[in-house]
Amino acid sequence: MEAIEAARAVVDEQHSEARAAFLGGSVVTGRRTVTSDLDIVVLVYGAPAPYRASLQYADWPVEMFVHTEATWHAYVERELRKRRSPLLWMCADGLLLFDTDGLGARLAAQARKLTAAGPPPVPSEEIDDRRYAITDLLDDLAGSNDQSERLFIATELVRRTGELALAVGGSWGGGGKWLARRLETTAPGLSTRLHHGLQEALAGRVETLVAVVDEVLGQTGGRLWVGYKRAGTP
Repeated sequence: MEAIEAARAVVDEQHSEARAAFLGGSVVTGRRTVTSDLDIVVLVYGAPAPYRASLQYADWPVEMFVHTEATWHAYVERELRKRRSPLLWMCADGLLLFDTDGLGARLAAQARKLTAAGPPPVPSEEIDDRRYAITDLLDDLAGSNDQSERLFIATELVRRTGELALAVGGSWGGGGKWLARRLETTAPGLSTRLHHGLQEALAGRVETLVAVVDEVLGQTGGRLWVGYKRAGTP
């Protein structure tokens, strides 16, 4: 069963009363792989929304995100503050499977408008928090003689550096494959350089990775350690 046919069928089976549904994710792009699942946003009138569920339909793994109109707006608002909104992108870039009363078209238009506008700016305090964490990891990497420790220090350093580059570039955030995809447009070539630096670091040569990380840090004022201070919560 093809992706669109399967998506419509599983929504009809699970929520025959749905107002609208979107099929998002890799299956509607050129990045589809043999392990791609069906990411489906379903809009219903009320309970049991909101919820998400993972299930199998025919040969397809399915991730279903079920919302009312009100919870859709609430979740998007919450995710916007984090500058990372999978729900928003599934509706902005996804395929509108059906739309019984115009809600789907309205939400799609709003999603496209919000994604095009970009995320809110990153507070300077958050940038400093990221600089501090990366500086700490660089110190750990420089002092580590343990191959197992170096594996986790270096991979964490790569992830955090990629996230900082997105923040500095005013880009939407992302995790896993979406971090790589966002970096492609926000900082072309950075993923390749981080990859090479990681390979070198795992072989015991940390200089290449450190140079790439310091270059990204340099866009925010460089390493931060002395003078960093945060108040604790009571």
